[in-house]
Amino acid sequence: MKILIDNGHGIETPGKRSPVWPDGAQLFEWKYTREIAQRVALALQKQGLDFEMIVKEDTDVPLSERCRRANAIAAEVGVKNCLLVSIHNNASATGTARGWEIHTYLGKSKSDECATIFWNEAKAILPVGTKMRGDWTDNEPDFDSNFAILRDTKCAAVLTENLFMDNPDDCRYLLSDEGKAAITKIHVQSILKIT
Repeated sequence: MKILIDNGHGIETPGKRSPVWPDGAQLFEWKYTREIAQRVALALQKQGLDFEMIVKEDTDVPLSERCRRANAIAAEVGVKNCLLVSIHNNASATGTARGWEIHTYLGKSKSDECATIFWNEAKAILPVGTKMRGDWTDNEPDFDSNFAILRDTKCAAVLTENLFMDNPDDCRYLLSDEGKAAITKIHVQSILKIT
């Protein structure tokens, strides 16, 4: 199986950053997700798994181009032989929301099975008490979402929302060495179980 890693937004995407915290720290989603994607890629390489970074640029690659790239690779190796993993950080209007969640496209598909593996790994890896945000209306933890990166790609695809960057506690954890290691491990362990 080929893993397609999509690392979210680009440097010029409006917003997509935490507040500047009292200690001067700030999380930029484009930078953070690229760091996590690189860590995941390195771990997959060590395991001998086949992967490709969909976005190699720091600039904001349009969703249509990201989907085109993913679909071109899927056409080469076979749609059933690919999994797209899109890595993000969440944010809310209030800064009070917390937790980890995962999204797939509407309806039932192989993506839902993959998302459940990710959700279970996140629950096992994140610190006790971390809020696990799930949508159980269809007896599965993933949120069914009409996101372009999920809708317009032909292979199985999941989108992770790795805690809330505008929540001070979530963001502090994300920026810590422990947090970065945990977010990386969630993705790597999930991919290893799926492949």
